[in-house]
Amino acid sequence: MIDEKTHKTGYAPVNGLDMYYEIHGVGEPLVLLHGGFGVAGMFAQLIPALAQSRQVIGVDLQGHGHTQDVDRPIQFESLADDVAALLGHLGLEAADLFGYSLGGGVALQTAFRHPQLARKLVILSAPFKFEGWYPEITASAGSMNADAAKAMESTPMYEAYVNTAPRPQDWPRLVTKMGRLMSTGYDWTSEVAVLKAPTLIAIGDADFVRLEHAVEMYGLLGGGKVDVQGNMPASQLAILPGVNHYTSFARADLLLPIVTPFLEASTTQAQ
Repeated sequence: MIDEKTHKTGYAPVNGLDMYYEIHGVGEPLVLLHGGFGVAGMFAQLIPALAQSRQVIGVDLQGHGHTQDVDRPIQFESLADDVAALLGHLGLEAADLFGYSLGGGVALQTAFRHPQLARKLVILSAPFKFEGWYPEITASAGSMNADAAKAMESTPMYEAYVNTAPRPQDWPRLVTKMGRLMSTGYDWTSEVAVLKAPTLIAIGDADFVRLEHAVEMYGLLGGGKVDVQGNMPASQLAILPGVNHYTSFARADLLLPIVTPFLEASTTQAQ
């Protein structure tokens, strides 16, 4: 249940956007970054528990939800710069970032481009390179256009969009832009290998992201190695059982017992 005493919403003028945000709770800031075609409210199953000890900041990224689109492509880098500008607008020097799918890529890029702002990362159901997705997923992205947008009008994603968007008629535009983003190759291996922010990688066991890819990312972050002294890496890996890409962000029963201790733990562990 939302605590109306600590709940507020607003729009931040950042990089030509009027970026919607909502704040729940008080404490150390935690930014929630939704998936493609999603909205801040898609984390509704997690927010009440997280907001008991955190200032939880949900955002609607460019062209999504309450944030009206502008005349630029949707790209991970520009979305990350928007998040950084939002933190500046709110007067925050740093925050933990929790990103799902598209939002996971945005969280990573925020940490790459603005490392001073990212304390810890939770990357849920998101790869660090294009090949991390199963080929069937990336192959379908190229067909996302105005015709696909029409076919998607029967989906929960469309319903969430039209219930919040300032211009619901922009749905085909969003689908087309997201199709271009999702069919464009990228590889952030070198950036992940030098990432300083402790990172929790979480993935469903039936996700769109390959399991071996999540293990590869964990290895780049210093995990998966034997330490006879019993030292633990600062980053962690979690495989969520019985979970696919469409349900991972809503599994509070699985995520909260993993995410909360990770965020609260000291950062003095071995890197």
